[in-house]
Amino acid sequence: MSTTDDIYAGSQETTDGRVFTVTGRDWDELVRGIGDDLAEERVVVNMGPQHPSTHGVLRLILEIEGETVTEARCGIGYLHTGIEKNMEYRSWVQGTTFCTRMDYLSPFYNEASYVLGVERLLDIEDQIPEKASVMRVLLMELNRISSHLVCIATGGMEIGALTVMTIGFRERELVLDLFELITGLRMNHAFIRPGGVAQDLPPGALDEIRGFIELMKKRLPEYAALCNANPIFKGRLEGVGHLDLEGCMALGLTGPVLRSTGYAWDLRKTQPYCGYEDYEFDVQTWDTSDSYGRFRVRLNEMWESLRIVQQCADRLAALEGAPVMVADKKIAWPSQLSIGSDGMGNSLDHIRHIMGESMEALIHHFKLVTEGFRVPPGQAYVPLESPRGELGAHVVSDGGTRPFRAHFRDPSFNNLQATSVMSEGGQVADVIVAIASIDPVMGGVDR
Repeated sequence: MSTTDDIYAGSQETTDGRVFTVTGRDWDELVRGIGDDLAEERVVVNMGPQHPSTHGVLRLILEIEGETVTEARCGIGYLHTGIEKNMEYRSWVQGTTFCTRMDYLSPFYNEASYVLGVERLLDIEDQIPEKASVMRVLLMELNRISSHLVCIATGGMEIGALTVMTIGFRERELVLDLFELITGLRMNHAFIRPGGVAQDLPPGALDEIRGFIELMKKRLPEYAALCNANPIFKGRLEGVGHLDLEGCMALGLTGPVLRSTGYAWDLRKTQPYCGYEDYEFDVQTWDTSDSYGRFRVRLNEMWESLRIVQQCADRLAALEGAPVMVADKKIAWPSQLSIGSDGMGNSLDHIRHIMGESMEALIHHFKLVTEGFRVPPGQAYVPLESPRGELGAHVVSDGGTRPFRAHFRDPSFNNLQATSVMSEGGQVADVIVAIASIDPVMGGVDR
């Protein structure tokens, strides 16, 4: 009896297409003779959001026909932390503590883009001490090396090249040791602050940096030896995740994905910031527009970053004892807050200096530090070249001591748009290679 003859059947129980009622018969007997039309049905599967081979908590909805991906979509939002909204309830300096946690593999770039925006609103860009700018460049280029190492290491792990993974994380530990020496933390630093950086280089830091440069010059060729001409490695990457220049421009893709098409777009050269115009380095490109080209671009970029780090070390050696924060104490006091030996407040020497002046000075200092400095009304957008592409901070002030709005253009978010066009028509196994070549960090995507 059809549903149209059943007076008790609701509209939602009406079915379209072929309906099978199985009453105890064998399945083979049921499907025998139905025809081949059902054999061509496509299957929709979820890859994630806890898949071990995705960079962070990313969900991929794949429609597959056999081993071929016919449709691929991204499901994001699993790492949403409300960072941008939280920044509206904190002072301008405290904002660095939030934004550094977005793209957790390149925290210094998050801090730098936000801080450069705040400094533009304060109109103090020309007052930033040279040493502070050099230290920012040093930390960002070290961060580029560590981020690319993670990309290459995890990408190697996902295709079975475990040696690439082990040596990648081995070198990254050396960079994190330098971060810990300079900032006190391995990640989530909040070290780049409005007006400069939190503190000067510790004794012996330049020697450690130079030692790292010499060691990396010996270690980086290992990646080339393991991967560049490896037929298995090239077989998994060449022609996979193809996206040409026209596609990158249409989707707003930047970074190594864009430069793998042969287009030398790098904000350090095209729109310099932090004095990058004074450093000698070359923009690395490739011409294959595929996953292999993106790997080669990142490998070459690490060499260029080493060149810049070497120049930074030479400059810092000539800037011994120079200031690392603007002279304006109204900005410098809140920005240079650090934990004292008593585990709270500022250093005891600084407190003793403030309290020894006058009660008015102490009250003024207390209000300034607790409330923060005021930023003139306006808005600024400052883009910079992160390891994944253009990272920009749009900072809006209403004249108060807190951001009215802070919004970030994270390159991982834009670059993930390429998932579909890179994956559809390829094999299921190639989806992982394509995602790895994009190098998304989901903390930056979801914020």
